[in-house]
Amino acid sequence: MNRLRLWHTSDLHNHVGFAPRLRALRDAEPGLAFDCGDSLHGSQTMYYKNEPIIAEIDAAGYDAQGMGNREFNYLFGLVAARARKMQHPLVCSNLVDVRERPLPFVPELTIERDGWKLRVFSLLVVQYPHGSPWEKLLGWRFHDPLAVAKRFAETTPDDTTLVVLSHVGLRMDRILAREVPRLDLILGGHSHDTLFAPEMVGRVPIVHAGPYGQYVSRTEIARGDDGRAEVARFDLVPLLAARA
Repeated sequence: MNRLRLWHTSDLHNHVGFAPRLRALRDAEPGLAFDCGDSLHGSQTMYYKNEPIIAEIDAAGYDAQGMGNREFNYLFGLVAARARKMQHPLVCSNLVDVRERPLPFVPELTIERDGWKLRVFSLLVVQYPHGSPWEKLLGWRFHDPLAVAKRFAETTPDDTTLVVLSHVGLRMDRILAREVPRLDLILGGHSHDTLFAPEMVGRVPIVHAGPYGQYVSRTEIARGDDGRAEVARFDLVPLLAARA
């Protein structure tokens, strides 16, 4: 059975020291690694020039990171400054710039690995509504996460596995799974929930590994009888919790 392994963290909040263990886990059991945002110490309004967590994520060899509200900043230049420090792709699919400046992140990724083709997109929690005066002042426009997820579902071929790096919280993830059943896997964050088994909404699995690097999720997917991806194995593996 052809399986693909995915490792996932979220809401690290500048908790460092896990990279050697995660790298060792991935050396023993290779797979893709994703983070779902809020890794930084800074926030939408606070910017810190030194963010040790960025080097930690790169040392662990992550394949991509979804943007959380702490990677976002209301000032365009500070988002760009953060992104320039990252050696891994920063992904956000529901944020655009109305001034049409070149974005410092990518809206999606296509990854081919071990016979699988993944389309990976990322959803950021909305910071202010469409049409807000803040749009004109700051240049950022937030699109509705549900509408964006539906668009990705409608434009993804059947032979492609659709994975969302979600930073909208578990409650919204449940809505996404219910309303967009084409999603193959939701890797979530923002609400600091820890799920020791995937929460299934229909056929859509929702995975939350919890905050602060205590755990990393290990999800192995395989193709079901109809060719669709299914979770074949799952567990939370201690990272920083292993040192406690």
